[in-house]
Amino acid sequence: MEYYKYLRQYVGHKPIILPGSVVIILNEQNEVLMQKRHDGYWGLPGGLMDLGESFEEVAKREVFEETGLVIENLKLLNVFSGSEYYLRVPNGDELYSVTAVYYTRDVSGEMKIDYSESEKMQYFSMNNLPNELTDEYRRFIEQYIDFEKKNLS
Repeated sequence: MEYYKYLRQYVGHKPIILPGSVVIILNEQNEVLMQKRHDGYWGLPGGLMDLGESFEEVAKREVFEETGLVIENLKLLNVFSGSEYYLRVPNGDELYSVTAVYYTRDVSGEMKIDYSESEKMQYFSMNNLPNELTDEYRRFIEQYIDFEKKNLS
């Protein structure tokens, strides 16, 4: 059983802290891989931590489960947390997310979408991101763009 589901048995809908990881996967054209989720929004591949996992292990596991891709040489962009990462999901569950955001260009394998989690996967130019992108994911990508600009100058 996924850890957050285990916790929910005891706390119901009350707020909990949920750690997880997402990955900015870049191709040779410097485009970012996005997944369209069943709620109609685009996001980055990733998910929640299970007991005993590191943030990096979560990132690799979740990307493989959702995309079929193997990622290596992850670089930590930042860990995002705080009151602005509070969510109330449609079923009434409340949470504060703590998200480690990684980036990598080291990708192998063949894309195999897990349709139970995603409608589709697509690479996007960072100058032309989809409108249906949550503020949270937009902040992650904007910070990566700022990071790249500082390192190129």
